[in-house]
Amino acid sequence: MLRTPTGGAGHGTATADDRAMSIGAVLLQLQDEFPEVTISKIRFLEAEGLVEPQRTPSGYRKFRPDDVERLAQVLRMQRDHYLPLKVIREHLDALARGEQVPLPAAGGPRELPEGSWPAESGRATAARIGRAELLAAAEVTESELDEWESYGLVAQTAQGGYDAETVTIAKLVADLGRFGLEPRHLRAMRGAADREAGLIEQVVAPLRRHRNPQTRAHAEATAKELAELSVRLHSALVQTALQIRLH
Repeated sequence: MLRTPTGGAGHGTATADDRAMSIGAVLLQLQDEFPEVTISKIRFLEAEGLVEPQRTPSGYRKFRPDDVERLAQVLRMQRDHYLPLKVIREHLDALARGEQVPLPAAGGPRELPEGSWPAESGRATAARIGRAELLAAAEVTESELDEWESYGLVAQTAQGGYDAETVTIAKLVADLGRFGLEPRHLRAMRGAADREAGLIEQVVAPLRRHRNPQTRAHAEATAKELAELSVRLHSALVQTALQIRLH
């Protein structure tokens, strides 16, 4: 749920201008529901015409509450329905005109190109999607996705299709690409991730081979916790390295 700013006691009813927020405040509000959203993502959605915040005379963005709710709607439709921005924009414009345009139910059946799924599947889910949906979610072309796959940044599952984590990776690779970082630059990150995964596997492998089912279940929880700690350490190390270079 989005947090709604409220005025303090004795201040009366807040006006729209009083409740206008900076892009940083919008980010904090959206991150409750969308932890992976970034300022660059908000700016990109603005550049694509999905939201039009006001500008102060000095050029700073000021977002109204309805701007924040519109951003949340866009992010939900991307996350839950894997819709391209063009379709999202058309849907929101239709709603603004008072029209009721249904969307596919989250995690429910979706129309996919023939051959996108194994015969036993018959539908896309939030856990596994087809190539067309991945292209729409990351907003990239076939040739770009082919290049990502050639560098090992993105890969299909053994059962076919792409899982939820791959969708996240694709979106991040696309976002980094807007800053000029190409797949060949990100190959080192792929290698580092593989090495970290191997290190975690060494720790949990004995637990996974244990006869006790509870111990084997504990292995998965341990692997998840180690992965989260690894990500936090990596982030902290990058931040520290940047501070050293910037000073």
